[in-house]
Amino acid sequence: MDIKGKGALDGAEREYYEEFLRDYPEYASTLGLDGVRAEEYPRLDRQGHIYLDYTGGGLYSDTQVRRHMEFLLSSVLGNPHSSNPTSMFTTEKVEQCRKAVLDFFNAPPEEYVVIFTSNASQALKLVGEAYPFRKGDRLLLSFDNHNSVLGIREFDRARGAVTEYVPIIPPDLRISDDVLLSCLEKGSRDENRLFAYPAQSNFSGVQHPLEWIEMARARGWDVLLDAAAFVPTNRLDLRRWRPDYTAVSFYKIFGYPTGVGALIARRTALEKLHRPWFAGGTITVASVQADQYYLAPGAEGFEDGTPNYTSLTAVCMGIEHIESIGLDLIHTRTGCLAHWLITRLLELKHGNGNPVIRLYGPADRRMRGATVTINVYDRDGTVVDHQVVEREANKWMISLRTGCFCNPGAGELALGLSRDEMIRCMNAPGSRMPLEVFRQCIDGKSTGAVRVSLGVASNFSDTARFLRFIMGFRQD
Repeated sequence: MDIKGKGALDGAEREYYEEFLRDYPEYASTLGLDGVRAEEYPRLDRQGHIYLDYTGGGLYSDTQVRRHMEFLLSSVLGNPHSSNPTSMFTTEKVEQCRKAVLDFFNAPPEEYVVIFTSNASQALKLVGEAYPFRKGDRLLLSFDNHNSVLGIREFDRARGAVTEYVPIIPPDLRISDDVLLSCLEKGSRDENRLFAYPAQSNFSGVQHPLEWIEMARARGWDVLLDAAAFVPTNRLDLRRWRPDYTAVSFYKIFGYPTGVGALIARRTALEKLHRPWFAGGTITVASVQADQYYLAPGAEGFEDGTPNYTSLTAVCMGIEHIESIGLDLIHTRTGCLAHWLITRLLELKHGNGNPVIRLYGPADRRMRGATVTINVYDRDGTVVDHQVVEREANKWMISLRTGCFCNPGAGELALGLSRDEMIRCMNAPGSRMPLEVFRQCIDGKSTGAVRVSLGVASNFSDTARFLRFIMGFRQD
């Protein structure tokens, strides 16, 4: 049997594939994606790449780039902050893109607005800096938030608010509903309370329940959903789930353009934010002599300066590309591949019976994404430095990610780094801490893991060859 776009499988991979199809019959519905890979992502196989870092960045298709190039070459675009012909044309295209984003997430336009940002991190910062924290208010964070979410604590601390973390529980690194509920019961409706969590952990692939949104809002909390790692392979229906603020990066979904993200905010929640400054494009009028300004309503009041209008049209094309493929097909395919890979990795043993890898996150398919995070161990149970694994992977032309993936909470817990150890290390003298100094401070423990993640162009051969790569660490 042959996988289109990757050539003939060798004997071992052919055997794996036939068994895989028997165990995951739903994968057959996604076989059309092999043709999509061959037509839209031919550079992968032409250059021999095994790309397994979709959580780090998605891949763009040939069609997206060609369509955008043709549009730019045939159009005259002007700064949208004007009313001349080129500006009005650009404004029309920007608004079309805004509508396309709302449609993609099924967000009712009467309830939601789209604020274009440079990435998901800026979208999160917009909320953090403008949320009306006061002394005694609360910020509730899941332990496995990305650094860009954790950074919001610096805004609330500066204003005297309280930060609390909801713990994640090994080995699956999930959160107890009962523990979360007890945290949500704290405080009063008179306080400003913001609950922020990822729809999918970029460290472990754990998908946290979207039902938490209504659970928190029913108790008077505003909810900030980090959807950056979730939406590339999962459908997010904002008509159903209705978080107050949702952050996304478009390059995570379809690769191109980079440098464009969005904050999708409920209109009533947006009115609650108070921007700490103003900039070009965010105001209706400002005066130097009167020392006053009036913020523009809605999205314009949060889009600092001139929007990236030449790239925004590419967002529409990226959305059209993903919709033409089918997000549900991508979800099915990547789910099958990830679970097969996890199962096979956990079966690997050294000659003395010790496991070759340790998995971080759930081993089953329930509420987990196509992100697989592991550490590799030798036969004596000593961790193989993640940097060594990455260097060896490079020789196979495998693109993966190592480290803690900007997710220190999940990384510290998964890797067994205690609170006392972290405090001791973080209190080391000096204003900066190079990574190598930190590694020495942790006393030889691993400071990172190995992460592979699947996406739109992933196929069976990619996962089978990664498995064979890891098998190379097996010792008799």
